[in-house]
Amino acid sequence: MTVVSAERRGSFLGVVDRYWRKNGYRLRAINNHVDAPAMYAETKDGYVVSLIVADKGQVHFDVDSPCVQESEVADSTSQATAPLDPEAEVIPRPNIHSDFWSAEAPEAEVTSER
Repeated sequence: MTVVSAERRGSFLGVVDRYWRKNGYRLRAINNHVDAPAMYAETKDGYVVSLIVADKGQVHFDVDSPCVQESEVADSTSQATAPLDPEAEVIPRPNIHSDFWSAEAPEAEVTSER
């Protein structure tokens, strides 16, 4: 999982915000908390989506569906991109460095150096 640095979290949420608005999502709430920013929106067909940046830049994306009839879910046809220890008792922390999203300088400083 990619580390999203504190300096880039606002940019990350901005990218998601613009995408959601462009696709007709209705923003329900924005939490500008310094350590754990979050956004909550609803799609045209009633799905509620949330994006939360938690400890160490761990990004959580959740979707709640509108009322549906319960059905069985097939096993995934692909493996996870990050190895997960079946014996693990805690959620793994992000451990992949991105030159952009993990940078500890504000975006303006990095782009002006190019």
